[in-house]
Amino acid sequence: MRYTLLISAVLATLSLAACERATVVTPPPASVVVPGPAGPAGPTGATGDQGNQGNQGSQGSQGDQGTTGKSGTGTTVIVTPPASAPGN
Repeated sequence: MRYTLLISAVLATLSLAACERATVVTPPPASVVVPGPAGPAGPTGATGDQGNQGNQGSQGSQGDQGTTGKSGTGTTVIVTPPASAPGN
């Protein structure tokens, strides 16, 4: 009986010690980027070419005229809004 109690206590201790512990991960400290001194200025670039001149004085062609719509039937419909509720 004594050995059984002793063996079960040792097994309980070993089984609890075998549990995985949570791994603590510490993030690295934030690095701060500091710009260095400015370098010497580079050479001036080449000048670009002049663009083409557009046509002056010419006007585009006029569009076609639209068709005439249908004439009405002569009936006028008047829609009135619903009456509002009386205020208290």
